[in-house]
Amino acid sequence: MRILIVSNPDKPRVKPALERMLPWLRERVEVIAVDDDHRTDMSTVNADAILVLGGDGTLLSAAHRLAGRPIPLFGVNFGRLGFLASFTPDQFQSHFEAFLAGKLSVQKRDAIEVSVLPGDGVCRLDDVAAVAARRRFVSTALNDAVVTAGPPYHMIELQIGVGGEGGVKYFGDGVIVSTSSGSTAYNVSAGGPIISPAVDALCITPLCPHSLSFRPVVISMNSTVLIVAAHVNDGTTLQCDGQRRTSIAAGERIVIRRDPHPVLLVENPDSREWRALAEKLNWAVGPAYNSDESKHA
Repeated sequence: MRILIVSNPDKPRVKPALERMLPWLRERVEVIAVDDDHRTDMSTVNADAILVLGGDGTLLSAAHRLAGRPIPLFGVNFGRLGFLASFTPDQFQSHFEAFLAGKLSVQKRDAIEVSVLPGDGVCRLDDVAAVAARRRFVSTALNDAVVTAGPPYHMIELQIGVGGEGGVKYFGDGVIVSTSSGSTAYNVSAGGPIISPAVDALCITPLCPHSLSFRPVVISMNSTVLIVAAHVNDGTTLQCDGQRRTSIAAGERIVIRRDPHPVLLVENPDSREWRALAEKLNWAVGPAYNSDESKHA
């Protein structure tokens, strides 16, 4: 098996771990390269799998650079949470042996395609070729696409529509459109729901809406979301997974739909969805009392 290693040297535990792993790995696989500067052209790399040493951000960067190629990502978490890079360093050797033996499943994770079109002219959003011909920016995202107000940090006005229906006006600091994989990222911090990765869904979550009634909405992954920048700031920005970004001008349209190329993640058999939420996000954890307080409770 041919393996490309993507490592994040900014995380202090990665370099010594990589030095320990390399001799062990080279006895079992062909290590074609170690990418520690994120400059490898992964759209043409000849690898059977990619070993990612870092955190979820490192894995997202690798997924972006793959440009839709169906190469599985094996993520070892040296970061804080590790929802996508789900293997711990202690689990690495035994689970990687199982992966080489074909005993681990590879999960398809839906991604989104995010296009920015100029405000002038009319284009049918269900016409994929027409959207591709007119867009000035395109990116994929495994987690989310986020429109943020930016400086001078006044509220912005967006029109948000789904499936060709007329858009509704919204005033606030921006909006998040997340996949189910990304629901535990920025989306949950902004008050959006946690969605199982097994659910084909998108979530539209407002950022600081100037309305008590605009709540997060979960829609089908097959939907097309249209965001029109009615009134925006000079610094209003679209960000895709925090990896790619572009400024948004008044009148521009952002079209978000399912990307035809899912991201392949090697699944950790020891990871359980409910347990992961409890351990990583303290979900459903009760209040902690010290011993003195509990005596007087």
